[in-house]
Amino acid sequence: MQGMDPSRSPYRESLDDAGAPRQAWSALQAWLDDAGDAALQDRQREAALAFQRDGITFAVHGDGGGTERAIPFDIVPRLITAREWAMLQRGLSQRVRALNLFLADVYGDQRILHDKVVPAELILGNSQYRPGMRGVAVPHGAYAAICGIDLVRTGEDAFHVLEDNLRVPSGVSYMLENRRILGWLAPELFQRYRVAPIGHYPELLARTLRELAPRDADARNVVVLTPGPFNSAYFEHAFLAQSLGAELVEGQDLFVDAGFVYMKTIRGPQRVDVIYRRIDDDFLDPLAFRSDSMLGAAGLFDAVRAGHVALANAPGTGVADDKSVYPYVPAMIRYYLDEEPVLANVPTWVLADPAQAEHVLAHLDELVVKEAQGAGGYGMLIGPLASRAELDAFAARIRAQPQRYIAQPTLALSTCPTLVEQGLAPRHVDLRPYVLQGEQIRMVPGGLTRVALREGSLIVNSSQGGGTKDTWVLQD
Repeated sequence: MQGMDPSRSPYRESLDDAGAPRQAWSALQAWLDDAGDAALQDRQREAALAFQRDGITFAVHGDGGGTERAIPFDIVPRLITAREWAMLQRGLSQRVRALNLFLADVYGDQRILHDKVVPAELILGNSQYRPGMRGVAVPHGAYAAICGIDLVRTGEDAFHVLEDNLRVPSGVSYMLENRRILGWLAPELFQRYRVAPIGHYPELLARTLRELAPRDADARNVVVLTPGPFNSAYFEHAFLAQSLGAELVEGQDLFVDAGFVYMKTIRGPQRVDVIYRRIDDDFLDPLAFRSDSMLGAAGLFDAVRAGHVALANAPGTGVADDKSVYPYVPAMIRYYLDEEPVLANVPTWVLADPAQAEHVLAHLDELVVKEAQGAGGYGMLIGPLASRAELDAFAARIRAQPQRYIAQPTLALSTCPTLVEQGLAPRHVDLRPYVLQGEQIRMVPGGLTRVALREGSLIVNSSQGGGTKDTWVLQD
């Protein structure tokens, strides 16, 4: 597969094979040269202060008490050409349509399971499968109305989907704030390029959410459901509620009466039609899922089943983004759309298969192994960087519960110039575009570029030391 040879040097997005700036990057390189490292570092510090001042923070897991930190932001934008984005947009739209058709099917007639395109036991025995969603009508078939699809680049035209995030995808607020902060710090740089705008994302999100409502447009009421201020992504929850003009609520602010959901207000109960939920399925309703949850509202799942309220995303969407299901997405595209995938998967071994598990165990020092239901870069092994003790310990975990893991080759992820303490240096990046599905597919050009700030690191998650960049889709 093109670009998948892990022994190759990483693809440099800004430089050609001779080390000269690629055409799209030449004006940016000239700006960097003119500014010089000292001035760039000053702007970087200004950005960090602005993020801290404006409360654009996140909590680091395992940081000894949930310390709030400003999101690490790199002032050197990442450039994507109009031609590249057109291809990505086609592939992202295709993938999200297929994933939603898959969800409608597995909670409906289950044709893809009967036809043995996807193993039935992989779905029906999955902890993310919610039998209570069988037969529940979801407006426009948008089980996953808000999707974050993680992409990696390994060559000139080689983009691959690394992961589908359909449950509670995060990070879009950082995408929007990165653009705002960079526009303030370097307005002259924007004059050198025609950059596609992204500021209308809240408008697209609001339109998509309203389209999910079970009643007419004049009465549609949307709220954002948060676990509360101690959640690591609380800034984003508040940011999105404000951007949407919606109320930010916790579970204690909601109640269910006669199958309808209401919000408590000083003017009395107000009916809720759409809940943009930022909590996992297990915590949505103590009567349907975890009985000890204090984060949701009792009876909420029954209101969803009755069609009296819409959840974005719908309960049970996690079965489609489980990493053990990921290898079957190209087959879903062919099955439901009768099309070849525009965006390729990364080759993946499913360790529930004994033959694949043995192959992985024999090559553990060459591969990346991930928990099928893991997230945030946790519960994974990067074989080439692991010690013998770490390899042996992970091998024992695989042998004990092989169905919990998948494995992939160690990719030579592309690099972009990044301002670090020593100056400009290449760092590995990925990209999370945000795809909305209501009556139609919508997305803004670009997404959240995440960057591994540590030299040689492939882990871009902010919870593990990664940072972010503004992503520019260039207009012709």
